[in-house]
Amino acid sequence: MNSFDIIKNQLEPQLKSINITISEKQYSQIYKYYNMLVEWNKIMNLTAITDEIEFANKHIYDSVLIYQRFNLNEVESVIDIGTGAGLPGIPLKIIFPHLAMSLLDSLNKRINFLDEVCEELELDKIELIHGRAEDFGKKEEYREDYDLCVSRAVSQLNILSEYCLPFVKVGGNFIAYKSVDTDQEIENSKNAIQILGGEIEEITEIELIADKVTRRFVNIKKISMTPNKYPRKAGKPQKEPLI
Repeated sequence: MNSFDIIKNQLEPQLKSINITISEKQYSQIYKYYNMLVEWNKIMNLTAITDEIEFANKHIYDSVLIYQRFNLNEVESVIDIGTGAGLPGIPLKIIFPHLAMSLLDSLNKRINFLDEVCEELELDKIELIHGRAEDFGKKEEYREDYDLCVSRAVSQLNILSEYCLPFVKVGGNFIAYKSVDTDQEIENSKNAIQILGGEIEEITEIELIADKVTRRFVNIKKISMTPNKYPRKAGKPQKEPLI
C-alpha cells in the first residue's frame, strides 16, 4: 500500500467519527503536505513524526479535533500562534478551506517551508507572518482582528494567553491544545486570562482513538478588550509571566 492510501485509510474513518467528510483533492493536499514535511525534515527540525499513520493521527486528526466541540463553519478568520511546521493551521485550512488563515512563527526557516507548502497545495486566503507574537499583537492590523486563535505551542497557559488573546476580537475565542496533566497549569492561568480580557468557557477532553491519548482543549472566550500594555515587549511574558 502506498503512502497516500495509508494516510487516507487511517484518516477517513477518524474524520467521519467527528462528522467531517473531505474530497479526494483534500486528501491529495494532505498527502503532499506529508511528503514535503518528510523531505524538509531531512534538512531542518520540523517534526519527530514522519510515519504515515502517526502523521495522520497526531498531526492531521489531532489538529481538527476541535471541530467536535467548536463549529469552525461559523468562523471566518483564524490565527495560529507558534505554528512551527504549520500545526494546527495547515490541516485546519485544508479541511476548512473557507477560513482566512494566518500562521505566525518566529523562525524564518519554518516560514520558508510553509510558503512552499502553500504554493504546492494551492492554498488561498492564507498569510504567513515571520515574527514574535509580542510584536505583532501590538500592530493595529492584527490586534483584536481574529474570530479564533489556536495554538499547539508548549508554553504555559498564562504565557500563551498573553501571546494569543491580544489577537482575538471581543466575542471571539482562543483555544489552546493541551495534554490532560495540566490541571494546575490551568488553575494558575486564570488570573492572567482575566487580566487579558478572557474567561475560560469550556475545558474539553477528547481521546485520539488510534493512539489512546487524550487531548485537552482549553476554550477561552474573549469578553473584553485586552489592555493596551499587553502583550509586553518581546521576551517579557516568558521571563516574568502574569500570575
